[in-house]
Amino acid sequence: MDRWLTGPQAWRIRGADDPLVVDLGYGATPVTAVELFSRLRALRGDVEVVGVEIDLERVRAALPLARPGLSFVQGGFEVPLGGRRPVVVRAFNVLRQYGEEEYLAHWNRVRGRLSSDGLFIDGTCDEIGRRSTWVAITPEGPLSLSISLRFGGFEVPSDVAERLPKALIHRNVPGERVFDYLQTLDRAWHDAAPLRSFGNRQRWLRMCTSMRDAGWPLLDGPARWRLGEVTVAWDAVAPR
Repeated sequence: MDRWLTGPQAWRIRGADDPLVVDLGYGATPVTAVELFSRLRALRGDVEVVGVEIDLERVRAALPLARPGLSFVQGGFEVPLGGRRPVVVRAFNVLRQYGEEEYLAHWNRVRGRLSSDGLFIDGTCDEIGRRSTWVAITPEGPLSLSISLRFGGFEVPSDVAERLPKALIHRNVPGERVFDYLQTLDRAWHDAAPLRSFGNRQRWLRMCTSMRDAGWPLLDGPARWRLGEVTVAWDAVAPR
């Protein structure tokens, strides 16, 4: 996700009047906030990253790692920043802890605190980051769903289903758009099997090209596909 944020979404940070980024719910250790800070500082030298955690002991444990541009505060979806509006709020493996009926209220609460070009990223990944998905949400509403898979770490693209965000994980059933999307990805992956002797990357590229040619509104291209990543417009997978 950080690779995507510093790639096709880099314009948001480069153009921000206040390049403030939040790692919301960073967990038992602040490693994700520290990594995000390092990666974004390479993009823009005055980026500020704030790690936000509801657990005060986790905040206290993170404080020794604070430095100019990197800080830690206690809080939750209210994003306590003294009225400042972040350009990015990232929440990974956070909303999956809540009920399906709760996620929309949290989405709306966070996006109401974004800057005009801001982005709320609600994502989920496995323990070692080989299977990951995230929804990008603007102040106006959901924008896209991204899937990122490590080559060699899956049999079919729909293996990522168990890591769908809360908004979609219970919607992967017949009759729902995200089910149709994942099933179509699998069929395109199988159809591209003749290319497997050239490696999974070439097979993934063919799969994505087939999806785009079939009319799926993919929002990226080969440069992202080569990384095992694909992003589709939210309307194509949104719950019915």
